[in-house]
Amino acid sequence: MNKQKAAKLLLFYQDHLINTILPFWNSAVDLEYGGIFTCFNNEGTQLLSTDKYIWSQGRFIWCWSTLYEMIKAGKIQGEADRYAKEVHQAISFLKEYVRLENGHCAFLLTREGKKKEPIAGAGYDTSFYADAFVILGFAKYAKVFQDVYLLDWVLDLYDSVQERLDKGAFRCEPYPIPKGYQAHGVSMIMLNVTQELSDTLEYLQHPRAKEIQEQSVIYMKKIMDVFCDKEYRIAETLTIQGERDASLVSRHLNPGHTIECMWFVLHTAQRCNQTGYVKKAGQVVKKAFELGWDKEDGGLLRFVDFEGGPPQGEWKEDPHTSLITKTWDYKLWWPHSEALYTTLLFYILTKDEVYWMNYEKVHQYTFQVFPNPNKQIGEWIQIRKKDGEPINEVVALPVKDPYHILRNILLIIELLYSQVGDK
Repeated sequence: MNKQKAAKLLLFYQDHLINTILPFWNSAVDLEYGGIFTCFNNEGTQLLSTDKYIWSQGRFIWCWSTLYEMIKAGKIQGEADRYAKEVHQAISFLKEYVRLENGHCAFLLTREGKKKEPIAGAGYDTSFYADAFVILGFAKYAKVFQDVYLLDWVLDLYDSVQERLDKGAFRCEPYPIPKGYQAHGVSMIMLNVTQELSDTLEYLQHPRAKEIQEQSVIYMKKIMDVFCDKEYRIAETLTIQGERDASLVSRHLNPGHTIECMWFVLHTAQRCNQTGYVKKAGQVVKKAFELGWDKEDGGLLRFVDFEGGPPQGEWKEDPHTSLITKTWDYKLWWPHSEALYTTLLFYILTKDEVYWMNYEKVHQYTFQVFPNPNKQIGEWIQIRKKDGEPINEVVALPVKDPYHILRNILLIIELLYSQVGDK
């Protein structure tokens, strides 16, 4: 990519960040107790609850820490002191309230920090994903603010998660894994966790940096050697034996999830000199577009069959099967934000025009469909029907989450800066 093209794109993403995305989220920060409000309706016009899903609070800490870092580096404009103050407050809030007696993270807190069951009778400890996102956020914060004293807290939580996974004694709502199966999402989130954590540990010269980095490679290899088949398709769910059976839950693919995961794979493969996985990850991205792009209406379909088209297979009475069949042709905000970064990253790395063509069509579709037409509200209307019409429903958590859009725009800005050089 030449500097002129990179500079033009850089200005576009800086403008979209500053004028469309951040005004919404700047006003959503809880300045009294810490953290951020996320329980908005899909249009962003109404705050439905002040409850705090820890999944989103950890993500918020990652975003605010990165914003501070990039403002200080002169890559975006903003009030660095403001983001520092707000993320410090969020860290203090979670440190005080998020851990349960068993050392795990609560899934949901009230605004004031009281533990709350997401569903009556479900308990507080319903998903290790909450712990994972807390680790991600705290690790980024520790690096940006060079808080070496926070590392013991973060590593204690990480060890708790790893122990649960090793024993198979974990919960992962809102997507419980059907009995007899294993899920790609577990290795995927832990790949991201270990690469972020090892980066922080290395930066702060912690003795466990190499250990965590090696664990990152293990997760990457499981994704690429177990969940990825010979046709470069990433299975979301396989049997415990590592096979795809005739069930719908095993046959379905999630193109957006695959595309997101491949930039995780790329980052670890490059860092750890696992070059063979870089090429393989690129083929996976191409295959995800081949199977997942809606050739009629544009955009990435939420779910598809591994042979293409609508998901099919034997029905199992579980929530995930119902979700797949009901919402397979939805168009969601997060896969498209992930695809923007992933395609641009692979294009800049490989110079393969296929990635640029995929980037261009994702860019055109995304910015025509998702940004809120009400400029006074801003942000994106996140959930759409096949034809692009908005749907007032929830995905995963009943929240409007800042993470995917903000994270990918920030990553894209970093990437484009590497192409533009000193301005």
